[in-house]
Amino acid sequence: MAKGKEETVFFCTECGYESKKWMGQCPSCRAWSTFSEEPVVKIRPAGAKGAASSGRAASDIRPVRMDDISLDAEERIQSGFEEFSRVLGGGIVPGSLILVGGDPGVGKSTLLLQTAAKVSAGGRSVIYISGEESLKQIKLRANRIGRISGDLRFISETDIDKIIAVLERERPDLCVIDSIQTMFTSDSQSVPGSVSQVRECSQRMMVCAKQNSIATFLVGHVTKEGTVAGPRVLEHIVDTVLYFESGDQFGYRVLRSAKNRFGSTNEIGVFEMSSEGLKEVQNPSEYLLEGRFKNATGAVVTCLIEGSRAMLMEVQGLVADTQYGMARRQANGMDYNRLVMLLAVLQKRAGVNIGQMDAYVNIAGGMKITQPSADLAVILAIMSSLRNVAVPEDTVVFGEVGLSGEVRSVPQAADRIREAERLGFGRVIMPAVNLKSMEKQKSIEVIGINFIGEMFGLL
Repeated sequence: MAKGKEETVFFCTECGYESKKWMGQCPSCRAWSTFSEEPVVKIRPAGAKGAASSGRAASDIRPVRMDDISLDAEERIQSGFEEFSRVLGGGIVPGSLILVGGDPGVGKSTLLLQTAAKVSAGGRSVIYISGEESLKQIKLRANRIGRISGDLRFISETDIDKIIAVLERERPDLCVIDSIQTMFTSDSQSVPGSVSQVRECSQRMMVCAKQNSIATFLVGHVTKEGTVAGPRVLEHIVDTVLYFESGDQFGYRVLRSAKNRFGSTNEIGVFEMSSEGLKEVQNPSEYLLEGRFKNATGAVVTCLIEGSRAMLMEVQGLVADTQYGMARRQANGMDYNRLVMLLAVLQKRAGVNIGQMDAYVNIAGGMKITQPSADLAVILAIMSSLRNVAVPEDTVVFGEVGLSGEVRSVPQAADRIREAERLGFGRVIMPAVNLKSMEKQKSIEVIGINFIGEMFGLL
């Protein structure tokens, strides 16, 4: 008798949406051509070895009231990096499952190896599990970051059931799985890295982390082609999702929080890659302003808020006669459509004829800005280049610009002023609306404006 056809389902590799049939576009995330066919995972009965289950019988489960739930006074585990701990909301929560995603080669393994070394040096037990490297290869990489001390042990294994058995026996404080795409379970017939394997292995690690109070980091790769199941499949399973991004040729790395059940999702951490591993940049404002030319036209310093941190950065503008039939606009580090809108406001509301000239805007340092509070700095950088007049180097400018040319308020204006004052700037140009709820500054000049035309007269 012929063997029956194996049952399969289709998964979206971007968001994990499941369907019985193939579809060109995912109805959940609207991505095209992302469906992958995978065999159905047959889960073993609850309580069986390796199954993603709590192991408790149904008769042992009792609903409890909120008042009956006691909180442990256990402190968070400090990562050894102030930048890392702040992004996590103050440290690593015991029993949490944290996903660290990013492009291959960005430094995810280096970051977590250094974190594991610092945590173990602080008296905690750590197990680092690699499915990509042998133990000798791990040691070669570890030699770059210096001597490792404390209770830090290494395992080279890809079978998730064996790994969980070791973790339940050893009960470490911290565990690193590098990477989740290399792990597999024999319960699934699909290949390691497929949607089925990644989801099932992550589910089992979540149960292990919660039951044994083991803080667990999962490394997830995101390929440029998008053919491998990426971290988006796991976002609903884990407690925290962190993305480690590269600043391309500028050498720094930015750690962003996309989901965090134990802290803010707006925090970022800045690191610099060196020959000795990653080094945290505790003062990003100074780092981003390094090498700034004095009295350069088209250069304006602005201040953005990233989480709880104020960061100064330079906005560069360049205006030149067009060499083509149609004027060009180019934006590096900011939204192109936002730049086009600001140029239209400048021409319509301020009477600046820039329609037949090329306009370029660049955010120095490779940073990307999404906040409208940089609008005023972008307009001033364009005007500085157009008139060939330098903006005073001790001036910081921020504010949102509306379609009528009005300068609108921005949040946390006082924090931005304090950051400018700390770095030695002597003047701040900002929305006049924000001045109403602020105390008068004594050591720095603060000028409020209501319309973009007022700014040109000041400078």
